Amino acid sequence: MEEIRNKVAESGLITLSLEDFHPAGNRMELDIAPWLFEEMILKEKDFRAYLKEHDWSLYQDAYVAVFCSADAIIPQWAYMLLGTYLQGIAREIVYGNREDLELLLMDRSLRAVDWEAYRDQRLIIKGCGDLPIPPQAYLRIASLLKPVVKSLLFGEACSTVPIYKNKGKK
Repeated sequence: MEEIRNKVAESGLITLSLEDFHPAGNRMELDIAPWLFEEMILKEKDFRAYLKEHDWSLYQDAYVAVFCSADAIIPQWAYMLLGTYLQGIAREIVYGNREDLELLLMDRSLRAVDWEAYRDQRLIIKGCGDLPIPPQAYLRIASLLKPVVKSLLFGEACSTVPIYKNKGKK
């Protein structure tokens, strides 16, 4: 009887999931449109009153995306004021929507990794998972890994798409 071999395990392939680099934590959006006069004009006195009365504890340790959904011109100092209220409460504050927040968090997380640990390795970047991973993260990880890996693939061990192979490394 022939021995059953696990060819995937013998291949030396290392599988990475971008979910492992996804920072855990609550994500929240703060839309300032309701704090504008007729959702069009920022009145400084009223805006400051809204800021003072708002329950900032809602954002405790959260990643917060601040934006204005109304088509209004918001002075830069308004965002500075928001920053002073969220500082020390929110874990991270970003101007933009939830997608912008995810892009920043994933990019920062991926750039913080010492990819030298994967020097001359054959890597598979896992394609499926439970968390929504922005396409930018796949773009970023490929650009970070190309200088160090022997080869880079996408998908699952049983079905991969070749992304990069360093022709000089056997």
